[in-house]
Amino acid sequence: MTTVIPAFNAVNGARRIVTLPEPFGMRQGGVLHGVQVACETWGRLGADSSNTLLLFTGLSPSAHAASSPADPTPGWWEEMVGPGKPIDTGRFHVICVNSLGSCFGSTGPASVNPDTGRAYGLKFPTLTVEDIAAAARQALQVLGIPRVQAVVGASLGGMSALAYALLFPAEVEAAVCISSATHSEPFSIAIRSLQRELIRRDPEWRGGEYPPGQGPREGMRLARKLGMLSYRSAREWAERFGRERAKEGNEAFGIEFEVESYLESRARSFIGGFDANSYLYLSRAMDLFDVAEHGGTVDKALRRLRLKRAQVVGVETDILFPLHQQQHLADSLKRAGVDTQFVSLPSKQGHDSFLVDMQRFRPVVGDFLAAL
Repeated sequence: MTTVIPAFNAVNGARRIVTLPEPFGMRQGGVLHGVQVACETWGRLGADSSNTLLLFTGLSPSAHAASSPADPTPGWWEEMVGPGKPIDTGRFHVICVNSLGSCFGSTGPASVNPDTGRAYGLKFPTLTVEDIAAAARQALQVLGIPRVQAVVGASLGGMSALAYALLFPAEVEAAVCISSATHSEPFSIAIRSLQRELIRRDPEWRGGEYPPGQGPREGMRLARKLGMLSYRSAREWAERFGRERAKEGNEAFGIEFEVESYLESRARSFIGGFDANSYLYLSRAMDLFDVAEHGGTVDKALRRLRLKRAQVVGVETDILFPLHQQQHLADSLKRAGVDTQFVSLPSKQGHDSFLVDMQRFRPVVGDFLAAL
């Protein structure tokens, strides 16, 4: 039996670690014990518990989507979440969950395996997007929240939001999927496959058995550089850097152009802050996700949904999840009988536009949520 504890109802962005009921079965086999899900919240839960908005993250963020008195540091979606903002915490009780498999408080490969007393490493079961959604739902149940008014997510978060609506159709009223898709296409799978290989080829990966706090720093550095190429657009690189020369370094075949310097700085700021095995598991989960597995075809699967409304947002310059994938998702939702709004944005920042082009994203998401 699930033990229900009172949902945290503060408006100050409380952080909480929720322990899930035993055991937690994984979609592709394996069982976890003592699973924990880290989450943060903003806004106040309504008397009838009907105003919860569940926010899923992309691959690398924590649950800290926005600042609060409890944690005044800026969140990864600071301009989107808060009082009077598109995700209005004056109206919604917002809960952002750190994905199962991540390394910011939720159980993942870097967590201690209770059976061995050591980090799971590669003994962590295969992770799927459906597992991320199921863990989030169990966390809400523990918190005494039986359903959500909306699920929102971008990139991996968009997949997680879609999986949540598919797995628990009677518990979701609306969904917002940004720069996401029903499945990954060969190009994005290939990019992530090469990123994983770069990590695994680093001798310091040690077959996934590296000491806590250590690991394949060089592999993570190169994987992040490759990731940045897929997250942004050639148009942005051209406008932002042109052929400007870098100021530093005379190393042979080293950094010569400003765009190289930028990639290096972004990569170095990432390594050491994210667990390598968690990166491998979450990256593969994106490749494994396929809505069609829930019904034989995408159209049959989406007929399971009971959404009243949905919004699908894509970006013209996104090469990781191209715009035609967002169009396909929106068309499929419409065929399934869901009142769906499709928005195509001309942002130049590629896949990462939802994090930086707030001038376009804020009104689009805000107007949709305001109409719920």
